[in-house]
Amino acid sequence: MGDPPTFLFEEDLWAQGAELVAGVDEVGRGPLAGPVVAAAVILPAKASFTWLERVRDSKVLPPRRREELAQRIRDQATAFGIGVVPHHVVDVLGIVKATCAAMQTALDELANQPDFVLIDAMRLPRCPLSQRAIVHGDAQSLSIACASIVAKVARDRMMLDAERRFEGYGFAHNKGYATREHLDALLRLGPCAIHRRTFAPVRACLCDSHSQARLGTDGL
Repeated sequence: MGDPPTFLFEEDLWAQGAELVAGVDEVGRGPLAGPVVAAAVILPAKASFTWLERVRDSKVLPPRRREELAQRIRDQATAFGIGVVPHHVVDVLGIVKATCAAMQTALDELANQPDFVLIDAMRLPRCPLSQRAIVHGDAQSLSIACASIVAKVARDRMMLDAERRFEGYGFAHNKGYATREHLDALLRLGPCAIHRRTFAPVRACLCDSHSQARLGTDGL
């Protein structure tokens, strides 16, 4: 799994007096369906929980490990917040603005306002809080990695629910990402209610269906 994330960035901020440091990350920028979900997590300054040794970027953790760690983070973090931007808002705002909106909502949901925010790869231009964007932050900062785990588990649960509501797309397995299984289902079934209409493979299916409808009408 590579080197584990650490408190290197947080320790520098704690030393400067920023006791409440929030890590922020998102999940779901790339999928063709479902929401963008972000989480913000404030860990206790200089926390030494033994489970922190098992924290990694959520993408490299097996599902059962993620579930266990997400519960520990929720139970023992100083504060955590979750922000959700649904598929239809992604279509209106575009994925970058939707991601920023989800992150801002996650910060707004925190019970404690942080002194500083560490964000995976992005800056929030409308956020008044002091912040730093860290490329691959979910692999370097424990606070960001914890946020990535909380966000990933929350979104995965939403997509499991979507599997029950929209059968045939394999959402329980692909979580809305453009796997071959998902693309084949999209061609076979067409988009469902939670597909992002502005994303190219979905838009192409809509165009094809409209073309077919016109051909059918013209042939009458």
